[in-house]
Amino acid sequence: MYKKILLPTDGSKNSEKAIEHALSIAEHEDAEIVILNVVDSVYLTGLPEEDLITKSEMILEEESKKVTSRVETIIKELEEEKGDESKDIKMSTRTIEGNAADVILQISEKEDIDLIVIASSGKHMLDRFLLGSVTEKTVRHTKVPTLVIPNKGD
Repeated sequence: MYKKILLPTDGSKNSEKAIEHALSIAEHEDAEIVILNVVDSVYLTGLPEEDLITKSEMILEEESKKVTSRVETIIKELEEEKGDESKDIKMSTRTIEGNAADVILQISEKEDIDLIVIASSGKHMLDRFLLGSVTEKTVRHTKVPTLVIPNKGD
């Protein structure tokens, strides 16, 4: 039923909660997990120097790669804990610049994603009081089944 699972992550503890769910479904369905981190550098356009913007973008992209690499590591560790090394989950990573919700929606269509597994909120403090704005926009506009993982205390 599910061949490609999109796992958007911002590197927060809350987004890490979605990893176990995505992994469990991927193992059961023999599906690929597409790990996505979006670099939202729109606020950099107000910076005065082109060099400063370029350096900041490079730092953001480097941090994003650390996030996706960390998720891959967590998945591998979870697989090892289960002791089922024969179930080598296929994973791929994407680091894309743009608005997080828009990118999630674009990738889900462009890459024929069958399921999105996403945390109900991420890094921003306001998200703790509301369904995260990225999650809400994704759920409202996607054509793909979406599993929203609540955060502790939600």
